[in-house]
Amino acid sequence: MARHSALAQGELTDTALHVMLALTQPRHGYAVMQFLAERSRGLLAIGPASLYTTLGKLTSVGFIQELDGDDSRRVYRLTAQGHDVLISNIERRRRLLEMADQIMEEA
Repeated sequence: MARHSALAQGELTDTALHVMLALTQPRHGYAVMQFLAERSRGLLAIGPASLYTTLGKLTSVGFIQELDGDDSRRVYRLTAQGHDVLISNIERRRRLLEMADQIMEEA
């Protein structure tokens, strides 16, 4: 339950961050997996169980929403709140990488 609480406060796991990046455009689950695999040139491989667990958690905290549609596939997209959380997490990770770069340059 602690991890869900952290998520509700906007702390994204790597998987959640990647899924939210894919959902900057509306996509269904399989398209999310394809998008991430293609954009990462095969470095990211999120399996269906992890993906759908993550989609459920992100939906429950309001960072993404399921769109209405006629297709049998569920299509998701970021909410405004999700967009803000995504930007905040990207900026935090950039600062951490800058710090890591500085430390490694001093080593």
